[in-house]
Amino acid sequence: MEINVLGPLTARENGVSVVPTAAKPRQILSLLALQADRVVTVATLMEEIWGEDIPRSAATTLQTYILQLRRKIAAALDGDPSRQAKDVLVTQHGGYLLQVQPGQVDAHEFTRVTASGRAAHEAGDYHAASELLGQALKMWRGNALVDVRVGTVLELEVLRVEEDRMAALERRIDADLKLGRHTEIVPELRVLVARHPMHENFCAQLMTALHRSGSAWRALEAYQRLRVTLVDELGLEPSARLQQLHQAVLSADPALDVQVPASG
Repeated sequence: MEINVLGPLTARENGVSVVPTAAKPRQILSLLALQADRVVTVATLMEEIWGEDIPRSAATTLQTYILQLRRKIAAALDGDPSRQAKDVLVTQHGGYLLQVQPGQVDAHEFTRVTASGRAAHEAGDYHAASELLGQALKMWRGNALVDVRVGTVLELEVLRVEEDRMAALERRIDADLKLGRHTEIVPELRVLVARHPMHENFCAQLMTALHRSGSAWRALEAYQRLRVTLVDELGLEPSARLQQLHQAVLSADPALDVQVPASG
C-alpha cells in the first residue's frame, strides 16, 4: 500500500484508493499510516477521534470504522488470494497495526532521506547534503494531512513532521551557502522570511546570502525588519547571535565570506 501524508491524504492498494470519505475513518487511517508497522492502541485512537469526550459506544463505533477501512482494503485486494484485508490492517492485542512495505509511506521515506542528508552535512559533504535534503523536501505536496480533520494525537504528529521539514530546509540552505550558492537561494529565502517574519535562522541565512551577493544594505534591511517585528509582537530584541551577525555585516567582517569547499 502506497500512502502519502505529506500533503493531501492518499492511500492506494493495487492502484485503487482506500481512503474513506468520512472524517473519523480518515483520521484513523492517517494515524495508522504515520505509525505504520507499529501498534496504535485503542485508547490512542479513541483520544484522536473523540478527545476527552469519549462516548460509551466508543469501542463499538471504533470497530465499525476499522471494518469500513478493511472493506475498502478488501475491495482493492480483489483478485489477490495471497492477502486479505485483516493481513494489512491487523488486529493486535490492545490495538491495531497497519502493515506496509519499506518505502511505502512518504513520511517515513522523508525521515530516512533526511537522516542521510543530516549525516552528510555533519560529515562536511555539503554537495550530498544539499542533494539528499532537497530530494526529501520534494516529497512534500503541501501541509501535512491538509485535508484531514486532526484531533489531539494527529495534531502532535503533524507538528512533529512539519518541524522536521523546517529543520531539513534550514540545513539544506546552510549546505547551499557553504557551497557558494548564495545568489541562487536569495529569492527562496526572501519568500521564507516573508512567510516566517520572526524566524531568526531564515533571517540570518538571508542576511548572509545578501552580504555575499554584494547587497550588504539589503542584509541590514532584513535585520531591521526582523527586529521591528520582534519588538512589536513580543517585546524582544533579536538574539545575541543575530546581533553579532548584524555587526559583522556593518563592519564587512571577512569571516562572513566563507571559503567554498572544493568539489569532489
